[in-house]
Amino acid sequence: MPPLWDLFCRVIDNHGDLGVCWRLAAALGRRGVAVRLWVDDASALAWMAPTGAPGVQVRGWAEPPPDLVPGAVVIEAFGCDPPPGFVARMAAAAVAPVWINLEYLSAEPYVERSHRLRSPQFSGPGAGLDKWFFYPGFTTATGGLLQDLPADLAGDGARLDAAAWAAARGWGPAPGERVVTLFCYANPALPALLQALAARPTRLRVAPGPVRAQLDGLALPAPLRRVDLPYLTQADFDRLLASAGAPGDLNIVRGEDSFVRAQLVSAAPFLWQAYPQHDGAQGPKLEAFLDRCLAGSPPALAADVRRTQRAFNGLAPWPADLPEPAAWQAQQAGWRRALRAQTDLCTQLMQFVAGVNPETR
Repeated sequence: MPPLWDLFCRVIDNHGDLGVCWRLAAALGRRGVAVRLWVDDASALAWMAPTGAPGVQVRGWAEPPPDLVPGAVVIEAFGCDPPPGFVARMAAAAVAPVWINLEYLSAEPYVERSHRLRSPQFSGPGAGLDKWFFYPGFTTATGGLLQDLPADLAGDGARLDAAAWAAARGWGPAPGERVVTLFCYANPALPALLQALAARPTRLRVAPGPVRAQLDGLALPAPLRRVDLPYLTQADFDRLLASAGAPGDLNIVRGEDSFVRAQLVSAAPFLWQAYPQHDGAQGPKLEAFLDRCLAGSPPALAADVRRTQRAFNGLAPWPADLPEPAAWQAQQAGWRRALRAQTDLCTQLMQFVAGVNPETR
């Protein structure tokens, strides 16, 4: 029998939590792990993963039946706390499951300090168990990134194949145009961004979500042509991002899942809108990522990229110009190579679990 893992996910908003959890569940399934994905709102899977994934079973979020036995590994995504009855069964098991809190992605220094820390549980239904903190990240001292790529995006010709795929669906550029993928939250900086993009003919590919409603209320500068995209499966969204990469192309992404995919699958540079928080925590998060991503880049380019990323996140005035396209694309290419060379998060999770409890191998 394959090992059984339980993965718990609560959908907060914008489908990002579910997107990360589904990628992880599917990646584990491809490695021969049986996964029960417990989620309080699985509706987005109808378009995100309409055919499901081998080895993955989706369960509604509820107290499990009395005879249900927890898996050998229990992952709570982003501190979502499994149902108390389930945790009590974990504590009563003859061999306690490996209990992991999979945290949000960040490049901040605390991630390396906190990765793989043990948290003994002294009270509540899980008293006597250990919970382990597992942090995704951008360095070898972290849990890494979810890297599993569609087979057609892993090779050298991936961008051209993806560009042909996009063109066949009417989402490619006309001669002389660049493509810009727009997937972000409602953003006060959007009008300034559109003016900056209007410096040259641009095919603006707009994903569903709040930015589309915002764009409906704005006058689009003449050099921009807009196409509204449907909801895409995760694999097709990867292909969309990968189809950008000609000189001047740009991917605009948000949150965590699309942010990671833009870095891993595309030759095009990207703008990232960090999740806006009332206490401004997105500011340090952005700065920590830029420090990591731009390390070793030419100083002038690093300053231009930092100014533009800050402006897109409402942390600075909009600069006079976007960063120089060729230099920005070269910087993205080097960063992507470095990330792809690291051990991916799914592999690291499986190695960590086997180290805590060899019976899970």
